[in-house]
Amino acid sequence: MHVSQPYLLFLGDAPDALAAKTARGILHWRPEACLGQLSLPGCATTLGLREMTIAEAAEAGVATLVVGVANRGGVIDESWHGVFVEALAAGLDIAAGLHQRLADIPALAEAARAHGRRLHDVRHPTETFAVATGAPRPGRRVLAVGTDCSVGKMYAMLAMERALKARGLAADFRATGQTGILIAGGGVSVDAVVADFISGATEALCPAQDADHIDLVEGQGSLFHPSFAGVSLGLLHGAQPQSLVLCHEPGRPHLRGLPGVPVPSLEDCIDLTLRCARLVSPDVRFVGAAFNTSALDEATARQVMDDAAVRLGMPCVDPVRTGVESLVDRLLGDG
Repeated sequence: MHVSQPYLLFLGDAPDALAAKTARGILHWRPEACLGQLSLPGCATTLGLREMTIAEAAEAGVATLVVGVANRGGVIDESWHGVFVEALAAGLDIAAGLHQRLADIPALAEAARAHGRRLHDVRHPTETFAVATGAPRPGRRVLAVGTDCSVGKMYAMLAMERALKARGLAADFRATGQTGILIAGGGVSVDAVVADFISGATEALCPAQDADHIDLVEGQGSLFHPSFAGVSLGLLHGAQPQSLVLCHEPGRPHLRGLPGVPVPSLEDCIDLTLRCARLVSPDVRFVGAAFNTSALDEATARQVMDDAAVRLGMPCVDPVRTGVESLVDRLLGDG
């Protein structure tokens, strides 16, 4: 799936900043792709971008109106339909990562057909994928894995992509979830792919590259999470990574959505991940760990990371607090 840039970020009637977290993520990681925002009456947040009408966006060269707001149930509010039809008539595509599909709304589907525009439901892949082969392929691939869901895997890979590009190296973030796809302008929402084809979809997402090119692959779920381990394993085998980054939130009391199921130890997560990854990548290794220490004070966060680094024998960072330079150094063989 390819979503054309630049974007107009649609905030709708977002009641607070949290409701617009998708738009904020896109702006944080791809500011150059965001030309403006569009708010409706009642919107209680802003991105600080230029407020644009659809006509102004079209004149400025916007390619896609991106729905950057989420609501309860992930539905496309009826009050948004008129703006979306106007955008399609003005020559813009529309992209959304909500549960409800743009293409399932008759007025939008008809307007898209009439004006030759595309509706991107990034949560729902439309491509046909082959079954994975596991055959070795050139290029370097880094995959973020986690002790649980929602521990910062996307953020870690985007931070490493930015750090590698700052050093003048060829690197690309490979998105496997809806927000990542909107940030990258393309990708595959692997948790919506039929199980037999998850690894094949991932092979297609990060295909053979030049030997010095580095793909940073967004991880999903956890091998230890009963609900999502199947996706995590398929992604691990399809990515065929030479390098891994372990993502973790210290102090999390249990696996997300499963009270009473403990978060695995870092050592257990490293051991199982390596054993599974060696099926397709015999020389795979961890280059470090990326912690989300947002719930900890500065001193405690530093102590937790320092202790883990000593115990695991590899760099341990928080991409927000400390950056990811030590992970990049280790990846490149300098650390």
